[in-house]
Amino acid sequence: MTYIVALTGGIGSGKTTVSNCFKKIGVNIIDTDVIAKNIVERNLKVVYSIKKKIGKKVLNVNNSINRYLLRKHILNNKNDRLWLENLLHPKIYQETKNQIYNIKSHWCLWVVPLLIEKNLEKQANRILLVDAPVKKQITRIIKRDNINILEAKKIIALQTTRKKRISISDDIIFNNYNYRKIQLYVNYLNLFYLYLSKQHQKKNIIKKNYLTKFY
Repeated sequence: MTYIVALTGGIGSGKTTVSNCFKKIGVNIIDTDVIAKNIVERNLKVVYSIKKKIGKKVLNVNNSINRYLLRKHILNNKNDRLWLENLLHPKIYQETKNQIYNIKSHWCLWVVPLLIEKNLEKQANRILLVDAPVKKQITRIIKRDNINILEAKKIIALQTTRKKRISISDDIIFNNYNYRKIQLYVNYLNLFYLYLSKQHQKKNIIKKNYLTKFY
């Protein structure tokens, strides 16, 4: 059974940076954002349902779904956001399980931003948090997603709090945007998770405590 480390964090905290560092050293990555993107773009039943429910306001000129417009729409429409989550999340979770089942390595990294919000903490053997101050998150997503500060704050408000994420995490990388340091942390964690995965396969129980808080 593959040992699962869930990587989580608020929007703009640097999850992609960290997951790319793990990918660089050969770790298998299962990214729920990538899975969701593929479902919205390629699952014809899902595409049809979104078009029927929300309409032309989220479509490109070629009648495909514009994910930027869709995200902007659901940010300001709670009922449509909940409808879309109910449509997508069972499919995302099923595809996640399929990908994990097919992994042959000792451990994998499961990138899941809404780990707490969707009550998925118990589906992972260990939780790695990428953390950043809220001000840093806001600055980054305004620049990255070309949105205004009110939209950025609204997105963050829809997610769980930093305090809650920290309270359920086993390992924390405080992202100071120093790529070299992050890669060193990732290299260390890879060895540690490899050790844990081997102990897990031997059914040796290791008490879950913070490994280290990486600054």
